[in-house]
Amino acid sequence: MPSGDYDPETTEPEWQRRWVDQETYAYDEEAATDPNTVFSIDSPPPTVSGDLHMGHLYGFTLQDFVARFERMNGETTFFPFGYDDNGIASERLTEDELDIRHQDFERREFQRKCREVCANYEEQFTENIQGLGVSVDWNHTYQTIEPRVQRISQLSFVDLYEQGREYREKAPAIWCPECETAISQVETEDDEQDSHFHDIEFPVGSSDDDETFTISTTRPELLPACVAVFVHPDDDENQHLVGESAEIPLFGHEVPILADDGVDMETGSGIVMCCTFGDQNDIEWYQIHDLDLRVAIDESGHMTEVAGEYEGMHSEEAGEAIVEDLDDAGALLDRRAITHTVNVHERCGTSVEFLVTEQWYIEMLDRADEYLEAGREMEWFPEKMFTRYEHWIEGLQWDWLISRQRSSGIPFPVWYCADCDEEVIADKADLPVDPLSDDPPVDACPACGHDEFVPEDDVLDTWATSSLTPLINAGWDWDDEAGEFTMEHPELYRFDMRPQGHDIISFWLFHTVVKCYEHTGEVPFHETLINGMVLDENREAMSKSKGNVVLPKEVLAEYPVDAARFWAAGSAVGDDLPYNEKGLRAGEKLLQKLWNASKLVESLVGDAREDRPALAHEDLRELDRWLLAELDDLTETLTEQLENREFSKARDDLRGFFWHTFCDDYLEVAKTRVREAEDDDPAARYTLSVAHERFLTLFAPMLAHVTEELWQDMYAEERAGEDFDSIHLREWPEPLGVEADHEAGVAAMSVVGALRRYKSERGLPLNAEVDRVEVYGAGDLAAFADDIRGVMNVGDLAVLADEPEIESVVTGIDLDYAQVGPQYGERVGDIEAAIASEDYEIADGELRVAGETLGADLFEVERERRYSGEGELLQPEDAVVIVHDGE
Repeated sequence: MPSGDYDPETTEPEWQRRWVDQETYAYDEEAATDPNTVFSIDSPPPTVSGDLHMGHLYGFTLQDFVARFERMNGETTFFPFGYDDNGIASERLTEDELDIRHQDFERREFQRKCREVCANYEEQFTENIQGLGVSVDWNHTYQTIEPRVQRISQLSFVDLYEQGREYREKAPAIWCPECETAISQVETEDDEQDSHFHDIEFPVGSSDDDETFTISTTRPELLPACVAVFVHPDDDENQHLVGESAEIPLFGHEVPILADDGVDMETGSGIVMCCTFGDQNDIEWYQIHDLDLRVAIDESGHMTEVAGEYEGMHSEEAGEAIVEDLDDAGALLDRRAITHTVNVHERCGTSVEFLVTEQWYIEMLDRADEYLEAGREMEWFPEKMFTRYEHWIEGLQWDWLISRQRSSGIPFPVWYCADCDEEVIADKADLPVDPLSDDPPVDACPACGHDEFVPEDDVLDTWATSSLTPLINAGWDWDDEAGEFTMEHPELYRFDMRPQGHDIISFWLFHTVVKCYEHTGEVPFHETLINGMVLDENREAMSKSKGNVVLPKEVLAEYPVDAARFWAAGSAVGDDLPYNEKGLRAGEKLLQKLWNASKLVESLVGDAREDRPALAHEDLRELDRWLLAELDDLTETLTEQLENREFSKARDDLRGFFWHTFCDDYLEVAKTRVREAEDDDPAARYTLSVAHERFLTLFAPMLAHVTEELWQDMYAEERAGEDFDSIHLREWPEPLGVEADHEAGVAAMSVVGALRRYKSERGLPLNAEVDRVEVYGAGDLAAFADDIRGVMNVGDLAVLADEPEIESVVTGIDLDYAQVGPQYGERVGDIEAAIASEDYEIADGELRVAGETLGADLFEVERERRYSGEGELLQPEDAVVIVHDGE
């Protein structure tokens, strides 16, 4: 091994390059004939929209733990990588990067610019993911805009159309005025915003006595779109208005006053106006009561001709102008500040509108129960995340709107008859197609015979393609000759794992279940792995506006990649993980500890490939067998933890055993034995070599780089050619089957630890001789006596058959003041004084003091073990140690 400290700055990039160049993690298609021996991961294609962030580092590292473990655990592992460069995100990136607007370009020209911009970011993304040591198979990558994926996406559309699961309808849709496109329900989120309630006076249209009523609204700009006024049927005070008409202030048109139990009587005046459209209630009332359609706000968020003199104003500007004019007209009774929840587009944060447009939809609401049952078929890590999936389905109000009025995206393979509007769908064999440049598959309309067609110029929603990633990776396609759908890699499907963040359960996971269920009739995954978000050190979400964003490139400029991987395993799956340098420093220290321990092992064992003694387990000493037996137990525990995706438990258990049991205890014993024995103690050398080799393989999924470096130096087999014996292709350790006295070994290590502390507290060197030590512990502690005596330099070590007489002395009483104070009030002082003077009695679990009797839940007894015999009592957790030194 090289001398000096571990150098991750040199080592890590070298292994990252070699893993990629030699295709260490390539999917072995020849070996992948049995689905039961394949572990397939439907890894998330990150949105190509900027730098790698800490969420990427966290999420991909957790995925890599699974990939590396399953690969070592005997599975042929399929771990692809995708780039989501299709849709609004890549479009906005291109606009920002080139300072242009997509509306100013012909669609294909703008798409070409998107490809160029995204290509640069994808190259950077590849370098960044490789720089994390993620064991992706770079032979299996895809882009969500590439021709193969376009074909699959359009095949999905055609298949669902033929099944009758898609429809085109002119109806109210959720609209983003900033992005100027329809969006689906899943793309909206709630945002708390400051606003105002406006109390506006409405005249009753047919009233002869100038009767009026008040409506409270946060959106005065919708007054010109008002088509009805509603009163709750139980609203006795205003029931007389039902059947009358109302005159809209400033705009003058009259609308009917109707009754509906959807009115919230507790908000505002209890009388509400219905506008087409302000919210979901407006849409429902419009449909139920067959109301008029008055569209006052257009696709760009500006007022239409319906708004009269306010036409052309942006809706926010118009709202303020209308309020001023209402005030001037005496119709504004009050204006008060409020905070309320507003639906916004999650991409840009713009408040959404509801516009009547013609869009394509996938039916979902009729099968919500089936999608919920499909979710139950998957194993969820953590299980609690299923609740989010369940709640999303239970809250569905819309079918899936899949058309977008954007430039970047996959075209709908559809044309329309210019005369009768009949839909003409592309043939599956011709896909992918672009109706803007390709001809329809027929010369004349099959419905009316007309020979002119209008191409669909909308594009598919990003998630309509991203939801197909299992089918993309499995090579789903249409075999025209056989007349059926096929898969190039059927062994991959169902995929074993879907890893992703909890923030896109309703986006990616749900829509993937919908698409795959509709196309295959199967649930697409056996399990889900849902990670949380990365927070700042104060457990707040990272955001540029707060100035608390930490970038991976900044972290990795200061800390090794393996230290970041150690940190990433620091919380339970599904929980948010705070960024902290303490976790990174702990990881860095572990790397150095592993490096230094490895150097010591090599110095004691020699060349592990050639010099390891060939011994049977019965040739080992009791301490050797104990260590290997404990390592067997640890291996079984770690295997179960990694199978259950309990990375933080596995990390901490492995680190604790390696650092304390192996390095602090056994390695010190073995070092003394090897260096002082005439024959170099082959049993100790064998145990050191076997244990150390297993530690490297157990650490390998998490500490990918340092374990590879150590493995190559100490254990790798020599191979001809470019192929090399990577630790990450070794088999996961199976228990050795060693039997040992567990309790005695634990007691022995406890004795060694106690004697080490004894010397340290007195400033004695560890090799200082101790005259005599008496020990007592569970099991056959005598079998470990030679090792204890040798490593701690004990002149005479006696193992006692019986525990020495040790008195347990009460040293204090701790009161639970949260309960004692309220119960005893002024008597607390007397109770404290009696305890201080030791004037109390403990009997039958109760404390009798100052004339009161306190139950066991009100106090705790502090005790100390005291020894009155010769020597000094040490009190380790699992043994009794009495030291006689200098007597």
